Amino acid sequence: MKVRSKDQKGVTKTPQFNETESLSSRRTVEEHRDDVYNSLYDYFRNYTKFQLSSLDQMLIRAAFKLEKVRRRQFLVQEGDLCKYICYVTSGALRIYSVNERGQEAVVAFALEGNWISDWESVVKQTPSRYYIDAVEDSEIMQISPVELHALEAQVPAISEFLRLEQRSVAVTTQKRIHTAISMNAEERYRDLLEHHPKYFQRFSQNMIASYLGITPETLSRLRKR
Repeated sequence: MKVRSKDQKGVTKTPQFNETESLSSRRTVEEHRDDVYNSLYDYFRNYTKFQLSSLDQMLIRAAFKLEKVRRRQFLVQEGDLCKYICYVTSGALRIYSVNERGQEAVVAFALEGNWISDWESVVKQTPSRYYIDAVEDSEIMQISPVELHALEAQVPAISEFLRLEQRSVAVTTQKRIHTAISMNAEERYRDLLEHHPKYFQRFSQNMIASYLGITPETLSRLRKR
């Protein structure tokens, strides 16, 4: 509904600022979307060292959907089928499990420039054992595995990205196992602080402790040393 006002002569006028503000708002949203997609193109270029043609960019834009996620909103809950692979453009998310006693075990964190998904559920098309939720208000670019595989066949940079990412995931998984079985609590804490200092600024002490496999009280003592 348009807001109307009267001038001094009693003539009803429709203010023009509503339409102007609406157009400005739409332009701002569109500009933001363009910026986000351009940052995604830059990510693939920098990660793969491949160039993207105009057609490549058009295909990527059509496949990836920009979504806003509110703080504490779930992307996946235990028992769901994980339908998307998500690239974080802003915000913070985590993936974790909950045991029968209600205790959380954080598997991974994701900040800007990271990917997050339940790969087991995506690949095997089985119900997830995990929860994925937003710790902050976030924006993500999400793509289904079907669309990703279609892109892989059409865009050389995406094919190279998947090859490199598969290798990166293998290395990260091996390191995670190594730290869990070969390092004590203080060593795990020092390693995380060295390689991911932003985690300590963006995630709660309870979440960090869960990720490290220690109690919040132990983490508090380690941080005071």
